Amino acid sequence: MSRALLPVAAAALVLGTAACGGSSGGATGGGTSSAAAAAAGGSGSKLVVIITPSPDNVFFKAEQDAAAAKAKALGYETLVISHDDDPTKQSQAFDTAISRKAAAIIVDNAGADVTVTAVKKAKDAGIPSFLIDREINQTGVAVAQIVSNNAQGAGLGGQEFAKQMKNSGNYAELTGKETDTNAGVRSKGYHDILDQIPSMKMVAQQTANWDQAEALAKTQTILQAHPDIKGIIAGNDTMALGAQAALDAAGKKDVVVVGFDGSPDVVSSIKAGKIKATVLQPASQIAEMAVEQADAYVKGGNKASKPEKQSVDCILVTKDNAAKVNNFSVSG
Repeated sequence: MSRALLPVAAAALVLGTAACGGSSGGATGGGTSSAAAAAAGGSGSKLVVIITPSPDNVFFKAEQDAAAAKAKALGYETLVISHDDDPTKQSQAFDTAISRKAAAIIVDNAGADVTVTAVKKAKDAGIPSFLIDREINQTGVAVAQIVSNNAQGAGLGGQEFAKQMKNSGNYAELTGKETDTNAGVRSKGYHDILDQIPSMKMVAQQTANWDQAEALAKTQTILQAHPDIKGIIAGNDTMALGAQAALDAAGKKDVVVVGFDGSPDVVSSIKAGKIKATVLQPASQIAEMAVEQADAYVKGGNKASKPEKQSVDCILVTKDNAAKVNNFSVSG
């Protein structure tokens, strides 16, 4: 979840090399037989369907681009669909993948619980799902769940936040969507560090639902109640940008802001000396890994080449290494 831009409603479909001709009405239900399921997707298909939140958010755009490029390099056609964090749109996207008899689905999902049914439906139709960025609350239905090591990354962010605040002062936290497991994992990771520092006190904790405008408004409210606040730690970069905008409007130049994602706008803010740090998630790498594993699965007789649960470590970005960051990766 990176979130360098204000979210806006995106088009439902963004097409790669495949045409948008498939109807979503041909999806099969959970009673598909093994023979029918084997015929539905698998090695005979050359289509990879990529389903993510809106590409208006640069993090998800990076996922889409990396997954599509890797799939095309491996000889597949691609269909890229945006669910806009709407479970209904996501369900329709899965139906489209099933009706198009996709070889595999790459998905950054719209909810840890609501996505389970869709993944099961695809599995019953013989189409494997490879999850990126966000996990679901069930194992054994997706072939892979490849995510950033959010706990490790939050630990890095919490340590840098404390360092920037000199281990002292009142602070606020902006958290993500409650339905997204990453929001809870990151918050816990922050507090595993910050709660051990007696002279640091959290005076406000608000959810801004990964949204920049909401983060700006919530920060303005927090500043009214706690004008002496010394820091704001955010569960993603979009909320960090909203917090920084509120601080700029209030003329507060010395409040420490730390985000999470490694988005280009926050990296630019770090270079400019405003936001102090972010935790970079290797979005492109994870998307490429998912496509490579999907290809191996399809070509290897529907056998997974890796464990289902996989995590990739995050990287702390500060002014010291911000110049080396490009498109959610750090060079050198």
